[in-house]
Amino acid sequence: MTHTSALDAVDSEIADLIHSEEARQADTIRLIASENYVSKAVLEATGTVLTNKYSEGYPGKRYYEGQQFIDPIEQLAIDRAKSVFGVDHANVQPYSGSPANLAIYLAFLKPGDTVLGMALPMGGHLTHGWSVSATGTWFNPVRYGVRQDTGRVDMDEVREIALRERPKLIFSGGTAIPRTIDFPAFAEIAREVGAVLVADIAHIAGLIAGGAHPSPVGHADVISTTTHKTLRGPRGAMLMSNEEHAKAIDKAVFPGLQGGPHNHTTAAIAVALKEASQPEFRTYAQQVVSNAQALGEELASRGFDLVSGGTDNHLLLIDLTSKGVSGKVAAKALDAAGIETNYNTVPFDPRKPFDPSGLRLGAAAITSRGLGVEEAKAVGGWMDEVVTAVAKGDADATIAKVRAEVSALTGKFPTPGLD
Repeated sequence: MTHTSALDAVDSEIADLIHSEEARQADTIRLIASENYVSKAVLEATGTVLTNKYSEGYPGKRYYEGQQFIDPIEQLAIDRAKSVFGVDHANVQPYSGSPANLAIYLAFLKPGDTVLGMALPMGGHLTHGWSVSATGTWFNPVRYGVRQDTGRVDMDEVREIALRERPKLIFSGGTAIPRTIDFPAFAEIAREVGAVLVADIAHIAGLIAGGAHPSPVGHADVISTTTHKTLRGPRGAMLMSNEEHAKAIDKAVFPGLQGGPHNHTTAAIAVALKEASQPEFRTYAQQVVSNAQALGEELASRGFDLVSGGTDNHLLLIDLTSKGVSGKVAAKALDAAGIETNYNTVPFDPRKPFDPSGLRLGAAAITSRGLGVEEAKAVGGWMDEVVTAVAKGDADATIAKVRAEVSALTGKFPTPGLD
């Protein structure tokens, strides 16, 4: 467990809750696609005196003094991002993924301009122009989806919509896309209509860094990503671009949307990027895909309906309609059994978003934990046991059995950052 003696003494209530969360993360199988484990080094960088320092501006161009050590920290993060992803320019200051995407709008659009993004129920993100987001309120959103028969993006449909609507900005990527994103095809469409192409790689950044997914570099004008998820960094974000758009991006982040960056997060991003540049990170990225595919194959063999039929990356999207259980009910039962997922809409879902038909799974955290293909298959078996028992209306005994087996498995694997 982490050492929190000062916190224990000052605020035992918060300390106890943190200790409990540490124990939960150690004793569960974490399959939420946007979660991972960070290293102890990343944890240590996040909890440093850098949180005491204010640093509006950019390295060498600050509005506050005392930046002798902050500037080189941020410059290291920038240089490492450029090296890991092979980009001309990187901004490591966005507080999280949504503000990073908002900065892109500010850099390239005016209110009312048209933006083309993937519809949220089809796997897109709120900030790609969905109606409940500011991006769907301040701009004119048009949307593409997936084919009902394949569960995959139809690039001909994307082109047709783009030619008809003439968006100024096109988003590729999303939050529930289990298949490889065709960045070259998106780039060709963007060029044809004169749009700026954004690749939102928040979910797959670590896979790209590790060579397990094609890169958007050379295709997308701007790349947006969070720094956690598959990249295994702190909760932050980055914007990357070619040199042509560097000034517009930097100006949109600061002073356009933000004040001082979170320096402790910047340092942790730098650490995570150094880790991502190591050979073992490539092994991790490939194993993430192998584990996700093994889990998907096990579930499919047990009658689960996988959107698009499987996965090319870390993510699986499951439609539970044929199992007679809603995503929310299944997620809560699995959580009680020690398997952490999130309920999620599936394409063309007839159910409401807060009680949808699907589950979204990701293999990054279990891979960081050291689990392999055989363990991923075992997880698929446990999921089947729980969902089947829930469908029959008598799951308590099964949940208790699986919970004990999950604890026995997790006890064999160290918890990154804690053990």
